[in-house]
Amino acid sequence: MMIHQQIAKNGFLLVAMAGLMTACQPKDKAASPAADGKSAGTEAEANGSFKIAYVDLDSLEAHYGYFKEKKAELEKKQEQMDNELKAKARALQNEVAALQQKAQAGQLSQADGQAAERDLMQKNQQLEVNRQNMQQSYMQQEAQFNDDLQNKLDIFLQAFNKGRYAYIFSYRKGASNILYKDTQYDITADVIKGLNETATK
Repeated sequence: MMIHQQIAKNGFLLVAMAGLMTACQPKDKAASPAADGKSAGTEAEANGSFKIAYVDLDSLEAHYGYFKEKKAELEKKQEQMDNELKAKARALQNEVAALQQKAQAGQLSQADGQAAERDLMQKNQQLEVNRQNMQQSYMQQEAQFNDDLQNKLDIFLQAFNKGRYAYIFSYRKGASNILYKDTQYDITADVIKGLNETATK
């Protein structure tokens, strides 16, 4: 869904910003090791001044109750919309077939045929308008769902984090700007648990 693409883009931006901050440090501090042999970045991480974590979006979607429920609702609406449009299209095709049979049997005057043809064209245009309206309505509902999901995640992570991590990235297999992940920084299970508990309150 869009939210995942946007989250991935934001993650890439944060990575770039972190790299820029590192590049802007004085060279003597950035290049020289710490007194105890550790790098400056390792020392800062050990002191807790810079920690990162990540959330696996595939796992989040698979186990977050709110996401699964709303996704199922959207899929049901999509199916209903498709069925309705297909039924109207079949009815229109049947009208066309019936008109052709009358014309072939000589049961339709030229004037009646032209009038019926105009009527069918109007119905076809209306069907297209209905299709576009339904599609637009579905896209608006999907966008609202994405906004609600992002808002819930933002609010929860702000309360959950409480200064523990400098950055919390998103990760999705095959669609992430994170090239390597250490599973000790995976907070997905905690986030899923917290989100589901929040939903039941």
